[in-house]
Amino acid sequence: MFWATACAMPPTPTIDRHTAMTEKNLLTVKNLKTLFVMDEGTSTAVDGVSFTVDQGQVVGIVGESGCGKSVTIKSILRIIQKPGQVVGGEILFRQAGGKNGADGEVIDLAKLDGRGKEMRAIRGNQITLIPQEPMAALSPVHTIGNQLIEAVRLHMDVSKVQAAEIAIKRMAEVGMPNPEERMELYSWELSGGLRQRVMIAMALLCNPRLLIADEPTTAIDVTTQAQVLSLLRDLQENHDLAIIFITHDLGVIAQVADDVVVMYLGRVMESGPVDDIFHNPLHPYTKALLASIPSVHGTTRGPLPAIEGAIPHPFNRPTGCPFHPRCASHIPGTCDRRTPVLVAKNDRQSVSCFLQNDAAEED
Repeated sequence: MFWATACAMPPTPTIDRHTAMTEKNLLTVKNLKTLFVMDEGTSTAVDGVSFTVDQGQVVGIVGESGCGKSVTIKSILRIIQKPGQVVGGEILFRQAGGKNGADGEVIDLAKLDGRGKEMRAIRGNQITLIPQEPMAALSPVHTIGNQLIEAVRLHMDVSKVQAAEIAIKRMAEVGMPNPEERMELYSWELSGGLRQRVMIAMALLCNPRLLIADEPTTAIDVTTQAQVLSLLRDLQENHDLAIIFITHDLGVIAQVADDVVVMYLGRVMESGPVDDIFHNPLHPYTKALLASIPSVHGTTRGPLPAIEGAIPHPFNRPTGCPFHPRCASHIPGTCDRRTPVLVAKNDRQSVSCFLQNDAAEED
């Protein structure tokens, strides 16, 4: 039913404080690597991903389907299912502690047992998830009210009446019409937009510090998309929430994100502030994604620009830069042999491309 777990403050795990994080950093992911080891071979779903999220910041992660976006956030939440496993890197998270959480203990989530008490106390409490498909996350045989009340009572020491009041308050906060009446309905009696509001309300039950939205606008119409995006912006401002927004729609990212992380085949191709990425893209993959966005300012009718080729099979990753087989600007003898690393191009943007720097992974 509801995936979130214990909402009480977790005991502090015996993990050393990582002094490299600044006080404004809420989450720092460093060289994260996630593999799926199967009989057919090994698939590297996340290959050395690094990025940071500050308190109150919205970070968008974009890329084509199959680029490792969802696996990255599932790795952070430690909900990767077998045969997947996090095999390397750090996931440094600052827990609530001092004023505004600035002095909270920094722990490495990668070192915690995904099913252990410490991780379950963080997941669903301080870090929550809005899943991609609400119908798959909500029980069809229990009312919305039953699911919300059960979640509250599992996490908080309150009565059933108090839990209902908390649930109704959250439902009203996310713009649910007649929340008391909606508590008596089943998920299949609600529209896609209302189901998405239920999931947002669930994610906010415990006043999280970090909210992860995994393509929350994919399965709804454009009008409802605009409403959900506006709601998330308001919630982020009112609660000083940090949000990781996963999508393949750069138009959505332009509306909600402060910073952008562009992924391809499990690697970060480029990262930086949203204005810099949109107005001065550095990586050929970022440029290709931006060129494929429809525009009302077009003067001719014709097919939209498209990125040639397709994402390689997970068991047949190309050598060198993962994007080079589809890149019109690749450097023969370099891009197909050496793997570029993510390097700061300036004080705002970082890029992984030999057209911008010559830094490569050691053989």
